[in-house]
Amino acid sequence: MPSSHTPPAASDTPRLHDTQAAFDSVAADYDGDRGNNALVQDMRTEMWRWLDATFASRSRLLDLGCGTGLDAVRMARLGHQVTASDWSPGMVRRTSERARHEQLGERLRAVHVGAHELWRVEGDGSFDGAYSNLGALNCVPDLAAVARECARLVRPGGALVFTVIGRLCPWEIAHYARRGKWARVKLRFARNLVPVGMNARTVWTRYYGPREFYRPFRSHFSLAHFRALCLFAPPPYLTQVRSRHPAGYAQLWRLDRRAAGWPLLRGMGDHFLILMRRR
Repeated sequence: MPSSHTPPAASDTPRLHDTQAAFDSVAADYDGDRGNNALVQDMRTEMWRWLDATFASRSRLLDLGCGTGLDAVRMARLGHQVTASDWSPGMVRRTSERARHEQLGERLRAVHVGAHELWRVEGDGSFDGAYSNLGALNCVPDLAAVARECARLVRPGGALVFTVIGRLCPWEIAHYARRGKWARVKLRFARNLVPVGMNARTVWTRYYGPREFYRPFRSHFSLAHFRALCLFAPPPYLTQVRSRHPAGYAQLWRLDRRAAGWPLLRGMGDHFLILMRRR
């Protein structure tokens, strides 16, 4: 299918640049506690487990919102051919540097392309799949445009594996309700992009439920699976749970892996993981 390029709405352009500036400002140290603390690493490990189960060896993959390249480098090390894209030039530089250091230049290409402008990526039907980790797609103003371009780029039978920040996070509701921060409790239930602070800057974010997120994709992709991520395990900003109760924290992750895909539970959690197949 041909690309149907639709530019962002005029009202979205300043928000996209706000988000870009926020991530550029943290690119240098995003591998540390801000973007890759021990709890994030556990979430990343769970995503890797699903990526390994989904994609055959030596797949050609598109990484949407690659950040500093931790996922892309790991997948390239395993033999996949990865095009890693990000809206933040600083993050793209970090990914390129990491790829050079790992001598992965032939298997990993980092490109400055936001998920809202995938029409710039060439190769109709040439990708075996795409993945996006840790909520990068929550920052896209028009998810329908992402869905259309994924349908163009991913071959029939190919897969999308995304982790997305969800609407209903019991840990977060309890955390902020205890402190009387009711505006923060309600934030995830907003229907439009909302400002979220990071490093004294703004990341414009839209939250989703799993089926709500799937809706723009359903014309070209079937819904294979979705499950909560960090339903029983705490979200990554509650690092004290892991440090004070390591055994209990490990047990919560075991419970997450066992039960977070169950009906009624799978729509909750700090994030959700969703797997779709190209029709």
